[in-house]
Amino acid sequence: RTIHESGSGMVPVYANENLSVMSIAFMIPNEDAAVVWRGPRKNGLIKKFLTETCWDEEGLDYLIIDTPPGTSDEHISTVQYLQGAIGARTGNGDGGDEEGPRLSGAVMVTTPEEVAMMDVRKELDFCRKTKLPVLGIVENMARFQTSIQNISFVARNEDGKDVDCTNDALTLLEQKCPEVLNMMIAANIFPPSGDGPRGMADKYNVPFLGSIPLDPNLLQSCEEGKCFTQTFPESSAVASLNRIVDRIEKALPVYYDDDESMKEKP
Repeated sequence: RTIHESGSGMVPVYANENLSVMSIAFMIPNEDAAVVWRGPRKNGLIKKFLTETCWDEEGLDYLIIDTPPGTSDEHISTVQYLQGAIGARTGNGDGGDEEGPRLSGAVMVTTPEEVAMMDVRKELDFCRKTKLPVLGIVENMARFQTSIQNISFVARNEDGKDVDCTNDALTLLEQKCPEVLNMMIAANIFPPSGDGPRGMADKYNVPFLGSIPLDPNLLQSCEEGKCFTQTFPESSAVASLNRIVDRIEKALPVYYDDDESMKEKP
């Protein structure tokens, strides 16, 4: 998929009629090529994406910017460009004035171990210094959860090698304890540090939006470019993901212009 130029600007790639995407990945000929750019060139591309993309004639409900961990120059540029655009449109200075329109906020996503939360704490401080509201924290890969029938069983033989014995184990369970086959198993692949992301949210006085379990179906959907909730509606992470999205939508309801008043979209 590639980005096309039009008289109105760059046309994003449409995943479906309600979701359009802009990425530097669509602009390089080889998907395995490294992007070796210095700060000014990267910042220039960020500004180009924000100012020259023809998203939709009716505008966007949400503009979601996925950034890497940390507090790099790209994060600073993105916030400043957006605040500047809001300020220029409204005459509200840098767009960070609490009395006027401003950026909706940032959602922090972290796994529960300390090395990941360390980065998020720095990002929370970054948001404070740039006057960027924090909508909440999401715990990703909170735990692995799947049904008994989706796992493999192994036994170590006399030579110290692992041998697959899944069929024998499932047969034994069906004979001796069939109700177990309808159960789910769960394990903390990444043990939380202290009180984990929920405790960090409490410490920084920001909402905890929820936890998403480690779900292989979610990874498969991302790699295949499919809608996870539609492709695997019964998967373990679907309910958690929907609850998080509902909480974000509640914090940021979408409105449209009406002749008489501003009404929330159904």
